[in-house]
Amino acid sequence: MVRSYESCIEACQQCVIDCQKCLSEMIGKKSDNDCPNCCLQCVEACLICIKFMLVDSFFAKKYCRLCAEICEWCAQQCQQHDNEHCKACAASCTACAQECRVHMA
Repeated sequence: MVRSYESCIEACQQCVIDCQKCLSEMIGKKSDNDCPNCCLQCVEACLICIKFMLVDSFFAKKYCRLCAEICEWCAQQCQQHDNEHCKACAASCTACAQECRVHMA
């Protein structure tokens, strides 16, 4: 693992876990916003970002910027719900976005 990305990789991993949980809880339920769709997209963004960081890709920093934007969008959507899984998801997305912003170009 590239040590300079270690904290960001960990934040992305936790975001994947909490978004997956939120997604599984929200599937089939009515939502007035983009949750759970945002969770699905956030999981994919974080997984790709992790892969780019692990290989120290030339594009990792640029992808961190995009991942931060997607995580912030997901946090905004999930913060609008009172469910514990949505609150946990929003917190993880916010933390991940903050870490990604540290590493972005």
